[in-house]
Amino acid sequence: MAVRTAVIPVAGFGTRFLPATRAIPKVMIPVLDTPAIHFCVEEAANAGIRRIIFVVSRNQEAIARYFQPYPELEDALARRGPDASGLLDSMTSISHMADATYVMQDELRGLGHAVLMAREEVGNEPFAVLLPDDVIRSEGTTTGAMIELHRQRAANIIAVRHVPDSMVPKLGIASASPIADRLLRVAGMVEKPALADAPSNLAIMGRYVLVPEVFEALEKVTPGAIGEIQLTDAIAELIGDPGVYAYEFPGDHFDVGTPLGLLKASVHAALNREDMSGEIEAWLRDTLKANGS
Repeated sequence: MAVRTAVIPVAGFGTRFLPATRAIPKVMIPVLDTPAIHFCVEEAANAGIRRIIFVVSRNQEAIARYFQPYPELEDALARRGPDASGLLDSMTSISHMADATYVMQDELRGLGHAVLMAREEVGNEPFAVLLPDDVIRSEGTTTGAMIELHRQRAANIIAVRHVPDSMVPKLGIASASPIADRLLRVAGMVEKPALADAPSNLAIMGRYVLVPEVFEALEKVTPGAIGEIQLTDAIAELIGDPGVYAYEFPGDHFDVGTPLGLLKASVHAALNREDMSGEIEAWLRDTLKANGS
């Protein structure tokens, strides 16, 4: 069955970005000049997904506004003539990337709970989950490659990447064996293990393609110490049937859920922009030299 729907959880207070997130959702803070949520929806659209289910909390109206038509802006750009045609096209394309539905998560009880809130909208079919905190820059689409693996395997697919020891206790970790280029068969998963207890350094990143049976598993998951329902725990219940595979994705990955990660992603974006790369490179060299580096 085709993967037609993506669930994008965006609820939460974004406490790492206070005070900015007193006024705007964390996913609307830009990587250079583009909100993190834009990259997520664009990746899903490029993978052939047309339907996006946003799992939101209160006071996140800015997300919906971003993906709606903006006639006043578009008219103003149109009046500027040919010089603004490229910008006009990019602005109008935002509201046509995908069809959006919004589901409210009244209680913030973890990623698993957020995904479970989308159950009625998803229905009984496979779906993707994309986390906006994870920005992946590569030639192809990570989600598109994972959808193709799901088509071949009819199983759950998770995105993974090797991380340093310092990151292991902060992430979901998989135990997996390689079976093909960039593809591994998952034997176990654990959420935020102590380094001494971790089965590997293979971390689960924010891309998933899941079978609908994961909703039943989520219903049965025992909440953790602070009442959170972990998506990792539910996926682990499906390792035997229909199975879980890991895709070790290529490209550059940025955790824009932290201020430092967002800064790194913005610098990377500037270095890859023709209109900025020369100036930012010169500024970085001068800054490092001035600081004795």
